[in-house]
Amino acid sequence: MSNMRTLVFYATPEHPCSYLNDRLATTMFVDPKADVDQSLYTRLSQLGFRRSGHHYYKPRCNGCNACIPVRIPVARFEPSRSQQRTWTKNKDLQVIKCEPRFRQDHFALYQRYINERHRDGDMFPPTLDQYESFLLESREDTQFVEFRHQSRLLGVAVTDTTQDGLSSIYTFFDPSESRRALGVFGILWQIEEAKCRQLPYLYLGYWIRNCNKMSYKTNYRPIEVLVRDNWVSI
Repeated sequence: MSNMRTLVFYATPEHPCSYLNDRLATTMFVDPKADVDQSLYTRLSQLGFRRSGHHYYKPRCNGCNACIPVRIPVARFEPSRSQQRTWTKNKDLQVIKCEPRFRQDHFALYQRYINERHRDGDMFPPTLDQYESFLLESREDTQFVEFRHQSRLLGVAVTDTTQDGLSSIYTFFDPSESRRALGVFGILWQIEEAKCRQLPYLYLGYWIRNCNKMSYKTNYRPIEVLVRDNWVSI
């Protein structure tokens, strides 16, 4: 069984940053052969690591610390008026928890979401191999959470469970339903789910102040940021 003392880490060569123009990035990965149980996954999350498929990673860039890990202490979370309206607006949705396996309607929605919302990102164009390696290569504690309206699939939130919280891996949704703010609703639902399961945190990945796609995370207050290996509330 692997633990923090026996883990081996690897670093990628510098490559163009996916979030900030004219920046070079380096990513640190846990050895893919390591046996990452829930206890170790929890510790890695506490240290700012994220999961993508079977890989656990953390930015480690020369001269840049723009990617700041964030998490929501769910017991103290207070929704804004806008978030309260989003929650109310989506009360007509049916929420269904699923195992992480291939479903054609999930993949079709994922393709549409990437094609319409993230054509400028490194996940474009969306392919089946990319979808499977990113989301279907998962853990025993991974859930796909469907948001449906009258049986029509509107969104999917992919969520892991750690010993101290939920980790929001990815959410994709119908781009034509912008009035519902389904991305916001997905986070609010995960906050409520963590509360119901008496888990203290929702891990949201990285906050990047100067990247519009990543800066929204501090809209959820209070929020904690990882600074010099210490979680600090803002």
